Amino acid sequence: MFKVLPIVLMLAYGLVMYRFSVWRTKRELDEQSTELADPRLTTMLTKMAKALDVPRIRVFIYEIDPVNGLAAPDGRIFITRGFYRKFQNGEVSAEEMSSVIAHELGHVALGHARKRMIDFSGQNALRATLGMILSRFIPGIGIMIANALTSLVAARMSRDDEYEADEYAAALLIKAGIGTAPQKSLFGKLEELTQSRGGAVPAWLMSHPKTGERIAAIEKLEARWGPARMPSS
Repeated sequence: MFKVLPIVLMLAYGLVMYRFSVWRTKRELDEQSTELADPRLTTMLTKMAKALDVPRIRVFIYEIDPVNGLAAPDGRIFITRGFYRKFQNGEVSAEEMSSVIAHELGHVALGHARKRMIDFSGQNALRATLGMILSRFIPGIGIMIANALTSLVAARMSRDDEYEADEYAAALLIKAGIGTAPQKSLFGKLEELTQSRGGAVPAWLMSHPKTGERIAAIEKLEARWGPARMPSS
């Protein structure tokens, strides 16, 4: 009984930390975001809304600099200020930005956003809890093992989710008459767009499939779907 109690307490601690992380993320998004109102993107959003048979698609600007798109568990879609700035500067087209939004819509529709709670909000709690448990049995290296296991699981989950969201986005973009060309062209730009000044590999790219593999996967989908699914030029 007493041997089990510390493990139960650790699991309870992990759950509390997870809930706190989710609450903190939601509060930050609420406080640091405003709804996107860009006429150049309205046409793209209207096309996708029509394809999904919904009145409108709401997108929010999250006021942080890193280039990223986010899908919240409550269904909200966010584009970071840094990403939107790339669009304003002409480095990303309206069609390419629409592919990002379609991708994030895929995360929501497929349940990824709720499961992952935005960028694995529970990952730190899981790492801390697992580290404490393993340290009881493997002192000294328990924390390192917990870090490695958590990172591997998170990366695998992320890559699988990304392929599924890419497929959803491709189907939506085709149905909306936008096509997959902007989706594939943006893949080719992501590394440069997200590269930090220090030269480190962006966390976004570490958890995402390789660019070539993502493009190849989209092209396989196009071949399978055939010309009947492709938008007319």
